[in-house]
Amino acid sequence: MALPQPKLDTLDARLTVLDLPDDNGCLKPAREDALARLHASGLPGRRDEYWKYTRPETLTSAEVIPAALLSERETPVFDNVDRVRLVFVDGVFNAEASDDPSLAGVTIERLADVAAHDIHWAKDIYGVLETRGQTPVSRPLAALNTAFATDGLVIHATGKAAKPIALEYLHQSETSDAHLHHVIKVETGAVVTILEDGPAAARFNKVMEVEVADGGTFHHVRAQGRDHQRRAATHIFARLGEESVFKSFTVTMNGVLTRNDCVLELTGDNAVAHIAGACVGDGDFHHDDTVFITHDALACESRQVFKKVLRNGATGVFQGKILVKAGAQKTDGYQISQSLLLDDDSQFLAKPELEIYADDVVCSHGSTSGAIDEEGLFYLRSRGVPVGEATDLMTLAFLAEAIQEIEDASLAENILARLEGWMARRRKD
Repeated sequence: MALPQPKLDTLDARLTVLDLPDDNGCLKPAREDALARLHASGLPGRRDEYWKYTRPETLTSAEVIPAALLSERETPVFDNVDRVRLVFVDGVFNAEASDDPSLAGVTIERLADVAAHDIHWAKDIYGVLETRGQTPVSRPLAALNTAFATDGLVIHATGKAAKPIALEYLHQSETSDAHLHHVIKVETGAVVTILEDGPAAARFNKVMEVEVADGGTFHHVRAQGRDHQRRAATHIFARLGEESVFKSFTVTMNGVLTRNDCVLELTGDNAVAHIAGACVGDGDFHHDDTVFITHDALACESRQVFKKVLRNGATGVFQGKILVKAGAQKTDGYQISQSLLLDDDSQFLAKPELEIYADDVVCSHGSTSGAIDEEGLFYLRSRGVPVGEATDLMTLAFLAEAIQEIEDASLAENILARLEGWMARRRKD
């Protein structure tokens, strides 16, 4: 079926300013397949079901809207964590600014180096999980990434990583347009923690594909903040084996437009998948979390916990689905999305979904939106707490359920401290 002319025009314009990677190695078939799928689907538009709440034009246009750079840089969120720093500047790996990757105790390679190999284990994951994540919902920006990304990390964990691996994304060009693609394989019994922080680029398209083998554990904590004018579309695709664990948390502060997609497949019995997020938005701010979790094994557990605090006309979006396939008995699925609206100009748009084809399951979902508790605010003010500080305290209490999803208490404290600082800078007593 031919693409409608508007979609065809948008795709042609976007591809005109991109160059296919010049490699003939093991990743070339995946790139060619992604490009073919992209030509079949086109780029997302407002008529697409899962883009009706978020305008994709600035993510799909040929030109990048400039994003002003901050004159003062915040310290990295995880600066007090003993970690291995791997730095990207406008989507390009900077070895000089990075630590020695071997200090992490796992194998870390650059995507560009892997792409030159004829044989590499990453071939079985690169573009494979992304392709699986295109059904039943098309995710063209991820296909675009698979076709054109030239940099990223390929991480292979065969045991417990010695230190967390911190990916720091720096933004130095007002018109940078970055594509990064990370491939992570966690073997049986292995444990790895990935930290991400930084604005990355004026426009950022990132894919992370994660294969967690039986008994493997993957932890992921991400901070999206700093430069406000940035635009980003990120994607996580993960497949979980038997008794494996996947936990991911994202905190977002600032950003004109952020779209975070997460697609998880629980294919091994007794697997556990938690995906959570907390965001605070002020003014020209649009934040979209879109999550799809498929239960395809026995006795698996999934949690989706998302909290958004919005004010001064900010917009928050949550689209979350739990699919329980036939035979996935004893499934335990939980989904909650809530917003705290601090004025009458902000809005929260939610689309929670359950699709269940097994009869012995426990699944629940809920979504709420409301103003701050006036009784609680009055209680704090009556005890001498200024209104701005009282509002911040209640806001942090509201976000607590999502932050508690972070396994490491010290990382949770880092996130909490950054949120407190963000709100203090915008406080109006």
